[in-house]
Amino acid sequence: MFSENEIATMIEIPAIQEVTAKVKNDFINQEANFLEISDHDFLSLIMLSPAVGVALANGSISLFEELALNKMARKMSKGGYFLKMDPVAHAMKFVIKNFKKWEPIFFDVVVKCMDSTIDRKVLMEIDGQDLGDPIKDFARDLMTVPYIFVRFLSTMVLNDESDIVEHRSISKVEFEKIQDIGAKLEINETPVFKSFCGTFEVK
Repeated sequence: MFSENEIATMIEIPAIQEVTAKVKNDFINQEANFLEISDHDFLSLIMLSPAVGVALANGSISLFEELALNKMARKMSKGGYFLKMDPVAHAMKFVIKNFKKWEPIFFDVVVKCMDSTIDRKVLMEIDGQDLGDPIKDFARDLMTVPYIFVRFLSTMVLNDESDIVEHRSISKVEFEKIQDIGAKLEINETPVFKSFCGTFEVK
């Protein structure tokens, strides 16, 4: 997942700031009239959308998933909100209620962020490893891709980012959602994304 400083750096990129401000204005007008949230925190909310999508794949969000999403929100929020309500976690409740509407809109912003920070040609040119072990393959592949791409990828994993390189059991619908997100973010054909998908054990 992204850190507060990484979100702050991205929101300073004019193309990202412009699209974030527009979507934020639309979101407030159409979904949450009295929501007060900075552009920084709204971009954090957008970056959480892949994780929200995976959490909602089974139709509802469990307590564990809710706690994990709130932890991610606090990590990306500007300034930290340990003693009061986190604006990203608060806004996320509105997103969850109407996720089908906002998912494509938010994902378009994520794609814009990727295009502004990553050379996609580089991702396609990096050959995936074939060491005979999906975990070792993925661990090695992560070392060859841009650091920021690892951050984007890790937003699809609800547990700690340090655990991104491990076997994970996942339901069929959750796995299909991860593949769907990969397609919508236009990364499904990259070797590292295929390697990432290979680390899941589908139940």
